[in-house]
Amino acid sequence: MTDAAKPKLYAYWRTSATYRIRVALALKGLGVEEIEVNLDKGEQYEPAFQAINPQGALPTYVEPGHAPMTQSMAILEYLEERHPEPALLPRDLFERARVRAIAAQMTSDTHPLIVPRVKKYLIGEAGFDDSTWRAWQIRWFTRGLTALEAQLSGDPATGAFCHGETPTIADICLCSITAVARVFKIEVAAIPTIDRIVATCEALDAFAGADPMRQRGAPA
Repeated sequence: MTDAAKPKLYAYWRTSATYRIRVALALKGLGVEEIEVNLDKGEQYEPAFQAINPQGALPTYVEPGHAPMTQSMAILEYLEERHPEPALLPRDLFERARVRAIAAQMTSDTHPLIVPRVKKYLIGEAGFDDSTWRAWQIRWFTRGLTALEAQLSGDPATGAFCHGETPTIADICLCSITAVARVFKIEVAAIPTIDRIVATCEALDAFAGADPMRQRGAPA
């Protein structure tokens, strides 16, 4: 497939949401042309990208002949429906709900609190300095991961992965948070079930290849 025929993924090396799409694409064996949008330089606010995604958010996924897709969870669901094998959601409805709930804990309850636009507001408008911002990050990473640890460790549906013995969207979303926590040099203690699941995921090429530090533009 030529680059012109490939879907385009507008991305930045460290974003948790972009990590999710990289993993899903790799697990499903799908090619993509990745285009960097440098958040640190404000490229998300430039007219060229605003015309693609007025929200100025990453990732943005564009298939030839279709309007841009935004929001990582919507993109993940699209990829699952468009390319159902290998499956990233269980077949059983109750099991699917469990996987989606775990994913939402990471993507809706934890991730939104530590994104750059929140940092920009807290430092620029709310009087935070760098140390206060770091304490904020540690609080919400820790709270989100320890709550999920309690759920996973006590649930018989937890297997080698968050749900059973194959990776799902839940694992993708969990690892998207732990990968970015490492970028920020934040460690959360006493989460052995999560640590085990993350290690199992990161032994797979799809997860290892999505590591933020292995992406173009990452610091050496």
